Amino acid sequence: MSWTDSVFNGYRRRLAELQASRNPFAQGIAWVGQDYVPVADAKIPLLDQGFLHSDLTYDVPAIWDGRFFRLDDHLDRFEISLGKLRLVSPIPRHEIRDRLIEMAAISGIRDAYVMMIVTRGLRYIRQYAPEECENFCYLMVTPYLWVMDESVQKTGGSAIIARTVRRIPPGAIDPTVKNLQWGDFTRAILEARDRGAMYPILTDSDANLTEGSGFNVVLVKDGRLHTPRRGVLEGVTRKTVLAVADALGIPWVMDDIPVSLAYQCDEIMFVTTAGGVMPITTLDHQPVGNGQVGPITKAIWQGYWQAHSDPALSFAIDYR
Repeated sequence: MSWTDSVFNGYRRRLAELQASRNPFAQGIAWVGQDYVPVADAKIPLLDQGFLHSDLTYDVPAIWDGRFFRLDDHLDRFEISLGKLRLVSPIPRHEIRDRLIEMAAISGIRDAYVMMIVTRGLRYIRQYAPEECENFCYLMVTPYLWVMDESVQKTGGSAIIARTVRRIPPGAIDPTVKNLQWGDFTRAILEARDRGAMYPILTDSDANLTEGSGFNVVLVKDGRLHTPRRGVLEGVTRKTVLAVADALGIPWVMDDIPVSLAYQCDEIMFVTTAGGVMPITTLDHQPVGNGQVGPITKAIWQGYWQAHSDPALSFAIDYR
């Protein structure tokens, strides 16, 4: 049995059961302030400032094998982001939490990608004070999204250090606030594809690593994990990965990470809710380490997925 089979075998079985379901919400369920609707039928107002100006914040927890994973950690970060943008959710935290659990149960989706969004609403902040804007909340639960396919996770993906674009500086857009202003990420993705790779890593103006297009970066050098401390989202998945490292006795450091270390390291992994721990075995068309998924990445990968059944970090959804 492959080192990934224990996770993917169960996922494939549950996905087949979901696809055989006649539940109208099996392909996703959304709440836009009224009744629940299939996600494909959900609509937002054309004048919503979240759509027009990306004036919003969001967060993305996940459900795995019928268990909500670190939902309260995501809600904590969501509330902090709301405060930084002077947004106020029209429904309180406990109702967001309860609705997401109810939506998962109604849909029957046991491996889910979950999104909660609050936008400025229909009023433009250039014309109105924050307290004069009625903010909107949107919720959705869809089948789990893999940023990296199973076949690639087994052998490792390819990445590049972006040359044509830098990460937007923290002085312009706060990277700790999860947002959809993806201009730099989109340019970096296009560059990666132009250069024959799957994923980009962006740097800051000081030639330090920041993050990739929706994921934190973790390097392994001489048995120690290295991950950037600034210019990045404070990822819940990365938080889990570092806790797994602690449990395994693997030391780690969060600091400024020069680009040079990426070329000298033994292993690279990208970490995100939509995909978990993603091994990278090629950087700028050169092998990372020996060009194979390394032992520390495998150990972190397995520990990360095992954490999803930990009752201290997750809870079961009642699908009855």
